[in-house]
Amino acid sequence: MNQTFQALFLSPASPSPAPAPAETATRAGGPGFGRGALALLLSAHPAPALAVTALITALAVAAGRDVFGSCLVALAVLTGQLSVGWSNDRIDLARDTAAHRRDKPLVSGEVQVRSVSVAACAALVLCAPLSLANGAAAGGAHLIGVAAAWSYNLGVKRTRWSWLPYAVAFGLLPAFLTLALPGRPWPALWVVAAGALLGVGAHFTNVLPDIDADLAAGVRGLPQRLGRHRSRTVAALTLLAASAALVLGPPGPPDAMGWTGLAVTGALAVVLCLPLGTSPDSRLPFLATLGLAGADVALLVARGTALG
Repeated sequence: MNQTFQALFLSPASPSPAPAPAETATRAGGPGFGRGALALLLSAHPAPALAVTALITALAVAAGRDVFGSCLVALAVLTGQLSVGWSNDRIDLARDTAAHRRDKPLVSGEVQVRSVSVAACAALVLCAPLSLANGAAAGGAHLIGVAAAWSYNLGVKRTRWSWLPYAVAFGLLPAFLTLALPGRPWPALWVVAAGALLGVGAHFTNVLPDIDADLAAGVRGLPQRLGRHRSRTVAALTLLAASAALVLGPPGPPDAMGWTGLAVTGALAVVLCLPLGTSPDSRLPFLATLGLAGADVALLVARGTALG
């Protein structure tokens, strides 16, 4: 735990570049509270944080949580996601600085290091009671998932096991929802498998656009080791497997929506496995995997009533 807080609060070992104009202005109080708050928010990767929060909240509603319970789920997931996003930018500060990532508020100096560190720790502290308010078992499942995401930031992403935190975190999300329902039922095996596969597919999808930059920075997770083409094939196959679990896993024959979703994801998977859009600058593989993941999310929400 001490190493975690050192990673968050201590400056990188390598010499830092001279402060950017925005950083100098920040220290002098120039940009004002509004600009600093916006920069702090952007450091948390708000788009994926809000997307995951919206998805899990929709699943909570579909699974039968009432308004209060769904709000508890939303707050727990949001604080967990914000803590992961802030810790990611703080821990990667030295690497982002070396790569001249001026799109990162920490690198450009629009927000101070300590502000991001405090925000990450505060969000993590808030996440614990909000998660446990859903019940000890449900809260524990969510906190294990958040811990897995932090482990990714703290170094697992540089190993061949980079996919594992995603599989654990996404696979446990259905348990976070069902263990808070009356009777505390465990989620069905098919939805746990679908969640884990969706998480692995999301990992490979997220890494696809940055594989070359990651390799240059010494980040060698499993996607970087496999290379661009094989990684997009793995993304396609895992997301297609998630679709199959979501369509064929629930009891009874699949409905029309299920077959349609499986057909769409199958077609997208074929596109991804073909040697198309092989240029490093091509957005086709990334957009196709996003479409595949979106179809899986729609199927997951549609199956929400059967999570238990």
